[in-house]
Amino acid sequence: MRKIVAFAAICMLFTMHAFAQNFKPVANTAAFNEQFSKASQNIKSIKSDFVQEKNLTMLSDKIVSKGKFWFKKDNKVKMEYLTPTYYLMVINGKNIKVKDSKKENKISTSQSKIFQKVSKITADCVQGNVLNSADFKSKVLENAQYYNVELTPTDKNISTYFKTIDLWVDKKDYAVVKIVMHDTSGDDVTMTFVNREMNVNIPDEVFAVN
Repeated sequence: MRKIVAFAAICMLFTMHAFAQNFKPVANTAAFNEQFSKASQNIKSIKSDFVQEKNLTMLSDKIVSKGKFWFKKDNKVKMEYLTPTYYLMVINGKNIKVKDSKKENKISTSQSKIFQKVSKITADCVQGNVLNSADFKSKVLENAQYYNVELTPTDKNISTYFKTIDLWVDKKDYAVVKIVMHDTSGDDVTMTFVNREMNVNIPDEVFAVN
């Protein structure tokens, strides 16, 4: 499950449920799409910390994880969970590395349909095309501070894992600051990105998969 959560979190490259935050439908979805796409195209790199809260139907307490996130065009992503347990995922083009405290695996997207989808979702988010993706149908809501992009999977591989994914977009800079993932079992994961640094220099070595 953590792999899938990390995959979805890649969409941040660019956050509680909408009805609880007084969201309403945007008046002009086309205008939002244009601004979101424009802002996304200007992002060359991202460095950020993140906090992940997982709510499981079988547990009363939240499971909280913390870590670091890096992104660099084109299609370079690194997510490193630091607490409470270590987990690493690196995407560099068609190559992916995942590592935990016990083992390391290397994967090519050409060998897996789900990894191909991950790569495509990444590109769509970075380029601001996620609202036009054939893998999702979308609805855009807003309140005073945020847009909430509700994504419902239409692709059968993605819908196996998720009912919906909510992207919270800051109205100030059109960056995604929170992702809420509702899975098919009734659990949900909220990932909040803090201390964001945009368009900073990140060496290619950060995304090494060898």
